[in-house]
Amino acid sequence: MIEAAAKNWQAGARRHLGVAIRAQVAALAVVLLSIFSATASFAEEPIPDGPPTGPWGPTIEKRKNTTVVERGKTKGPGVKLVALLTGDGQQIDQGLVWRVFQTGGQAGKSKLLMESHEASPFLKLQPGDYMVNAAFGRANLTRKITVKAADGPPFEAFVLNAGGLRLSALINGKPAPPGSVTYSIFADDRDQFETRSAVITAAKPNLIIRLNSGIYRVVSLYGDANAKIETDVTVEAGKLTETTVTHSGGKATFKLVTRSGGEAMPDTRWTIQTDDGETIKESVGALPTHVLAPGKYEVTASSGGHIFQKTFEIKDGDNVSVEVLMTAARDDRGVQPSSGATTIMPTGQNPN
Repeated sequence: MIEAAAKNWQAGARRHLGVAIRAQVAALAVVLLSIFSATASFAEEPIPDGPPTGPWGPTIEKRKNTTVVERGKTKGPGVKLVALLTGDGQQIDQGLVWRVFQTGGQAGKSKLLMESHEASPFLKLQPGDYMVNAAFGRANLTRKITVKAADGPPFEAFVLNAGGLRLSALINGKPAPPGSVTYSIFADDRDQFETRSAVITAAKPNLIIRLNSGIYRVVSLYGDANAKIETDVTVEAGKLTETTVTHSGGKATFKLVTRSGGEAMPDTRWTIQTDDGETIKESVGALPTHVLAPGKYEVTASSGGHIFQKTFEIKDGDNVSVEVLMTAARDDRGVQPSSGATTIMPTGQNPN
């Protein structure tokens, strides 16, 4: 009996041992399968080549509106143009206009080949000589360049030696109202008649005008007659020159009337002269208004074939109305009519 019991115990132990072994084998198989699956998933992910992406390295997504020119793609003869503000190498990166002309045309005329508004364009040109103009506002430079088939210069630099000029205007100690003051800039060079060439006209105050370095004559005009100031300014390369002018003058409104305070006559022709006879303004209308420099003047009104005159004076800051009465008139021939005479004989007609 004891032997039979021992045999039964050994058989049960073997069965339990087999179950445990089978469980361990199954668990080991699951672990091996998970490791294999993880290895397969890692293999599907591409491994980056090179250093991590960042400000100093390549980026995964390139910026939009960015043109990448690969090395060696720009083939053929050509030239890169660069504009410098001054000789120390301060490069101009906006506001430029490049114009390329072909030389050797008929009668010495140059033909415009291309125009570019890029700051530093690369122009594909056939080998030869060209005239290139670089314009930066009113500052510009034109010179000859030579394009070679090979071993040419990497770029052509244009030193404009440009500066800026900004003019401010004051009236009665305050900034001039918009549209009341304009100014013109004239170069220091003169022609055979000692006349300066205009660089810009009817410019508005407080704007920066780009100019080549040099001396310029500035004429600032308040209104549309003779209230003006002239001054010489020096523009330095790479610098902004600021000039302030203080204007003096007064406004005068003219009207031709049959009685004091009466209605203005339409279509009247006006001539304003200084006391020494210099004509400074002519206009046509019922109520013209002009700004005049302080001083004494004579105004002539022409209407209906008759001429009427009046003297007046303008002081700084005035805003006056100048009435011209239709009395003591003289006709177009300069003849003083008798009292009450208002008709003018047609030209060429003899009086009775």
